Amino acid sequence: MWGGHLAAMRRGEVWDEEGSGRIYDHRVVSRLLPFLAPHRWTVLAALGAAAITALAFHVQPWLIGRGVDLVVEGGPMRQVMAIGALVVGLAGISWGSQRWQQLMMAYAGHHVLYDLRVRLFRHIMGLSVGFLDRHQVGRVMSRVQNDVIALQELLTSGVVSILSDLLGLGVVFFFLFYQDVLLALVTLSMAPILVGALTVWQERARRAFLRARQAIAVVNANLQEDVSGVRVVQAFTREAENLRRFSQVNADHLAANVDAGRLAAAVMPMVELLMAVDIALVVAVGGMRVAQGHLGLGSLVAFALYVQRFFEPVRNLVMQYAQLQRAMAAGARILEVLDTEPEMKDAPDAVDLPHVRGEVVFRGVRFSYVPGVEVLKGIDLHVRPGEMVAIVGPTGAGKSTLVSLVARLYDVTSGQVLIDGVDVRQVRRASLCRHLGVVLQEPFLFSGTVRDNIRFGRPEASDEEVEEAAKLVGAHQVIVRLPQGYETPVYERGQNLSPGERQLIAFARAMLADPRILILDEATASVDPLTERRVRQALRRLLQGRTAFVIAHRLSTAQDAHRVVVMDGGRIVEEGRHEELLARGGLYARLCATSLSPGALPADDAVAAG
Repeated sequence: MWGGHLAAMRRGEVWDEEGSGRIYDHRVVSRLLPFLAPHRWTVLAALGAAAITALAFHVQPWLIGRGVDLVVEGGPMRQVMAIGALVVGLAGISWGSQRWQQLMMAYAGHHVLYDLRVRLFRHIMGLSVGFLDRHQVGRVMSRVQNDVIALQELLTSGVVSILSDLLGLGVVFFFLFYQDVLLALVTLSMAPILVGALTVWQERARRAFLRARQAIAVVNANLQEDVSGVRVVQAFTREAENLRRFSQVNADHLAANVDAGRLAAAVMPMVELLMAVDIALVVAVGGMRVAQGHLGLGSLVAFALYVQRFFEPVRNLVMQYAQLQRAMAAGARILEVLDTEPEMKDAPDAVDLPHVRGEVVFRGVRFSYVPGVEVLKGIDLHVRPGEMVAIVGPTGAGKSTLVSLVARLYDVTSGQVLIDGVDVRQVRRASLCRHLGVVLQEPFLFSGTVRDNIRFGRPEASDEEVEEAAKLVGAHQVIVRLPQGYETPVYERGQNLSPGERQLIAFARAMLADPRILILDEATASVDPLTERRVRQALRRLLQGRTAFVIAHRLSTAQDAHRVVVMDGGRIVEEGRHEELLARGGLYARLCATSLSPGALPADDAVAAG
C-alpha cells in the first residue's frame, strides 16, 4: 500500500505540544506584529481611543473629590452641578471611545487571523509528505483551528482590555501622587505583597494551564482518529473499548481543567482581600490627615475610589491570565508550524521540466526513512518511454517507496532518479507533478460533486472533457447511473460511493490531467472483477504512449505489463515478462504458485504491497 512504511517515519521528530507557559513571550509578539502592519492605522486609532477611554474614566474620581470639597466648603451649587455634568459627559465619552477601540481592534484582529489562517494552510499544504506522516491529523488541525482561536480572543478583545488597563494604571498613579504623595505611597503599600502573591500563584497556574492544553491536544487527536476510523471500530465492535479510552483521556482533561479552575478561583478572593486592606489603610491614614488639615475630605473620597481603580486593572489582568497564557502558547505553536521547513525543497537553480517523453532511470538509488535503516538498496532500473512496468513482491519489499521517488514525495538518500535524463531534484516539483498521474489503492475524494472531483487536477476543463475522460476509463456508464449523474454530491471521502466507483472516478481524474507518467498503486485492488475488466480494457488504450508504474496485487495486471519487476528486501531480484519469470522458477513463480494453489491465500494477499 502507498505509504506502507509510515510506521518507521513516526520515529522522527515531532512538534512540541507543550508550547510556552509564559504570559508574555517577546519572540511571539515580535514575530506576529508584522501581521498587524497592513492594519497599522486601524491599530493606532484603537490605541488613541484606548488613551481617551483611560483618561475619561480615571479622571472622574478626582472630579468627584473636587465636588465633595465644594460641597463641604459651601461653594456655589452651580459649580457642583457643572462638575456632575462633566462626570456624566466623561462617562459618555469613555463609553463611546471604548466602543470605538473595540470595533477597531475587532476589525484589525479578524483580518490578521484571516491572513494567519491562509498562511498556515498554504504552509501546511507545502510541507513534505514525510512530515505529515509523522503528525496526527487532529494535532495538525488543532494548530490551524484551536491555536488561531486562542489568538482571536486576545487580538479582538483581550488586547483592548489589557491596553486600557495599563493606560488606566498610569492615569491612576498620576492622580494619586498629584493629590498626596504620602497617601499615594500608603495606597501602593499593598503592591509588593500583591506582586509576590501573584508570582507564586503564576508559577503554579502556569503548570496547571499547561497540563490543560496538553490534555485537550490528546483529546482532539483521539477524537479525530476514532471518528475517522469509525467503520473499523464498528466492524470489530470496539465501541465500548474506544469509549473507555476516550473517557480516560477526557477524564484527564477534566482533572487538568478542574485544577486550573481551582487556581483561578483562589486568586480573585486574594486580590479582593488585599484591596479591602488597602482601602482600610487609606481611610485610616487619610482620615488622620484630614483631621490634621493636611488633606481635604474630597481628596480622601477620591483616594478611596482610586484604590478600587488601582486594583480593578490588576483584577482584570489576573482574570485574563489564562487567556494571555493560551494566546502566547498558541502563538508559539503557530510559529513552530510556520518555521517548519519542507523537507522537499526546489533547488535554487531548479528549472521547469519541459515536455516529457517518459523515460525514467533509477541509477544506484538508495533510500532510508530512518538513518541507518535502508529501505532501497542500490536500485538500477531503466524504464523506456511508453513502457508499462508492473512491480510485485512481498510486503515491505519497497515497491511503494520506489514509485514515491518518481513523484518526488521523498528525495533519494544517494543515487539519482532521472526523467528524460534530468535529475528530479533539479526541476521544480510543481512542473514535475504536471506530467504525473497517481491513482492510489484507496482514492481520496473531496466534498463536492462527482464532476468536481474528476476536474480536480484541471479546474479549467470543460464538461465535455470531463465526460470524455470518464468514458476512456469506463467510468461514464457507472456515473450516469448515480442518482444525479455527474452532479451527484460526494460525501466525506466519498463514503456514499462504492470502492469501485471511487476508484473509477480517481482514474478519470488522473486521465483528465493527461499525464505522461502514470503511477497506479494497487489501483485495481478495490474493484470487482467486472469493473476490473472494464478498467483493463480502458488502460490498454490510455497507456499507449505513456510510461506506467503499476504496483500489482493481481497477477492479471502483471500479465498485461511489458515488463515485471520483482522486488524483495529493497532490491530488484528479477526482471522480465510474465511468461519468462514463470519459466525461471524464481520468487515470482513462487508467488504465482502460492496465489493459484488450492486453499492458498488470494492473490491480493499473496502478492502484497509494501
